[in-house]
Amino acid sequence: MNNPTSTRRTFLIASAIAGGGLYLGIRFAENKFGGIPASGATLQPHAFLRVAPDDTVTVIIGKAEMGQGIYTGMAMVAAEELDVDPNRVKVEMAGADPAFNVPWGPLQFTGGSMSTSTTYPQLREAGAKARAMLLAAAAQHWNVSVTDLRTEDGKVFNGGKSLSYGRLADAASKLPVPEKVDLKDPATFRYLGKPQKRLDSPMKVDGSAKFGIDSRLPGMLFAVIARPAVVGAKMVKLDDSAARAVPGVVDVKEIPGGVAVYGANTFAAKRGREALAIEWDEGPNKQFSTEAQRREYRRLCSTPGAVAGQKGDAKGALRRAAKTFDVEYELPYLAHSPMEPLNCLADARADSCDLYLGTQMQGPDRDAVAQALGLEPAKVTVHTQFLGGGFGRRAQRFSEVAVDAAQASRAVGKPVLVTWTREDDVRGMHYRPFVMSRVRGGVGSDGMPVSWQQTIVSQGVLRGGWTDAFIPKGQAFDQSSTEGASDMIYDIPNLFVDAHDAQGPVPVLWWRSVGHSHTGFTVNCALDELAALGGQDPVDLRRKLLAGKPRHLAVLEAVASASGWGASLPAGRGRGVAVHESFGSIVAEVAEVSVEGGDVRVHKVWCAIDCGFAVHPEGVKAQMESAINYGLTAALYGEITFTEGKVDQSNFHDYQILRLNEAPEIHVTIINSGERMGGAGEPGTPPIAPAVANAIHAATGQRIRKLPISKNLA
Repeated sequence: MNNPTSTRRTFLIASAIAGGGLYLGIRFAENKFGGIPASGATLQPHAFLRVAPDDTVTVIIGKAEMGQGIYTGMAMVAAEELDVDPNRVKVEMAGADPAFNVPWGPLQFTGGSMSTSTTYPQLREAGAKARAMLLAAAAQHWNVSVTDLRTEDGKVFNGGKSLSYGRLADAASKLPVPEKVDLKDPATFRYLGKPQKRLDSPMKVDGSAKFGIDSRLPGMLFAVIARPAVVGAKMVKLDDSAARAVPGVVDVKEIPGGVAVYGANTFAAKRGREALAIEWDEGPNKQFSTEAQRREYRRLCSTPGAVAGQKGDAKGALRRAAKTFDVEYELPYLAHSPMEPLNCLADARADSCDLYLGTQMQGPDRDAVAQALGLEPAKVTVHTQFLGGGFGRRAQRFSEVAVDAAQASRAVGKPVLVTWTREDDVRGMHYRPFVMSRVRGGVGSDGMPVSWQQTIVSQGVLRGGWTDAFIPKGQAFDQSSTEGASDMIYDIPNLFVDAHDAQGPVPVLWWRSVGHSHTGFTVNCALDELAALGGQDPVDLRRKLLAGKPRHLAVLEAVASASGWGASLPAGRGRGVAVHESFGSIVAEVAEVSVEGGDVRVHKVWCAIDCGFAVHPEGVKAQMESAINYGLTAALYGEITFTEGKVDQSNFHDYQILRLNEAPEIHVTIINSGERMGGAGEPGTPPIAPAVANAIHAATGQRIRKLPISKNLA
């Protein structure tokens, strides 16, 4: 076994767990097919795939692997059509390259839960074309028809004879790339839709996987950056003499993003930053507070907004309803809090720049750094590393981390790894927006909902910068604030949703499931209030409102059956349900909870998902488990608040995350409907908070209309 080369996870290295290597991917320890490796050219008919003479098959992905499993799932897609076991495949993460842009625009990024759905056709075709070329080369070699040949696990067979793909790579590379190829009938899939071990797990266990924070270059320095605590504050005076006296501090430089303190290591740079004496002019945003924002949002909730969705006559139906309610829901700012803090290693030279980072935005990061340094984009090279969590935080609208690192590198003339501390992350702005919704609803004499009116107040995450282009011209609201409400899945005959694009100093950003993270909560909680108003069981009401949507109904029925909805529960426990569609997938969840005083315990969660087709079922299951636990963290504890313009929270002691002993038992059911493929990274998050809140009501009779639950449970 090889000695690990990474210095991370020293407790694992000490136990001599094997698996080093500089190549990003699963390495071949030897020729998998035996014999003497063939020589000659490598077959690379396109940007997505290589077959080398030594039988190495490499799948190149232009997306970021941040734990969601696309490193394995995307490799499986290409391997299926190429007819090679995915376990024989290497995976390489591409830098910024137009070949990996999303199909609908000149943009390379990872987000929107669409890595698999947007690359599935490309990767299938890539594998099929390579396979066709290998078959054609084999047919020439044996002077037979292609129809006489078959492929299996990296070999072409002609009766009892066979040639490995590596032996055919050189000859195949000289053939034209076919314009059209036939793809496999899904009924014949050997790997897709079947269990598959994650290809990145061994290297993440032995420490050989390279995350951005692991990046190293000869002669590099480490840096942290001092930024103002209040948005928009300007530096008035800087005294860096004490910082320069800290052992290990190498230099201090002002850059556009703040004050960079350079050290021989990150800890020295951090101690140097703490020694800086900076005087700030905090400006008008010093007066900003969560309480003042709440008052303003509440005022806006009582005024008409821009119409985001309407059906029938919601106002008239509400006046005629037998019973009505008028309630307010509030959700706080949320930090993303990935386990690996933000970082970037930049090597900025006079005529070029190399970036080593885990990013969801290879293309925009490259372009932003090029603009900041006055370079052509082609002169900036992105080396994509593994991401220690993203959740949207590493899809930075203005590429601040990469730009800061590039400018810090240029300022000192050396490669520089800029790292954020946990406090930098928690207080670093770019949060999920603070949101308030007012919902007015009514039921008829038969107990069925007759009216739904919802006013949403939120900052728009698409507002500001190049993402404005995604908002239709002249539209007065950001549709990402209303998604999941204005187009809600429940068939209520009269609906009216309006929205205010609130203004505020706090920069906001997409957070796992974007607008669905708050509309999923509000819609499903208020629907339970309608069910209670009409004297109906929450699942039964959803059955009626989803009767015309067989996919949604099937997901609801699956989770109701799995959870044994309606069965008696131990004393003090309650169950709640939620169903939500986002990113092309439909997810239903049932949570079982108990409440003791102000403490909530989520014991079990049942989840059902229809994402069309689960390419990697184990990956989809893992994503549901991840989304549920991530969503529980936000529902139970997550809250960023402001006092006098500054963030009140700083680290995990006051921005709490779900602990291992708090994680519920989770059961996941996957429904392969065969419909258009949806995502899996985000859709599991929206239903969990309302399912828990509805379960709390079932257990205690108390409605939760304000998050986090831990601070708003009487």
